[in-house]
Amino acid sequence: MSSRRSRSRQSGVSRNITDDQITDLISKLQQLIPEIRNRQSDKVSASKVLQETCNYIRSLHREVDDLSDRLSNLLATTDSDSAQAAIIRSLLM
Repeated sequence: MSSRRSRSRQSGVSRNITDDQITDLISKLQQLIPEIRNRQSDKVSASKVLQETCNYIRSLHREVDDLSDRLSNLLATTDSDSAQAAIIRSLLM
């Protein structure tokens, strides 16, 4: 048994997730992450799936930040009472 699992059981914390459930969740992540989904090989380690998931989330954060900055810049050059400005403000919320 892994030391992390044994420590959680010793401290009275019980996690009700099975190895099969973890495998299923990793498989679902694998299907969601484009970098992994587009590979020809079906065999990818769980650690690689988690690493690519973190990378993908970071890239999504960067993309959101970039789009937010672009919308803010667009809003700064738009008449604040226009319908276009209202739409941009709603997207920034």
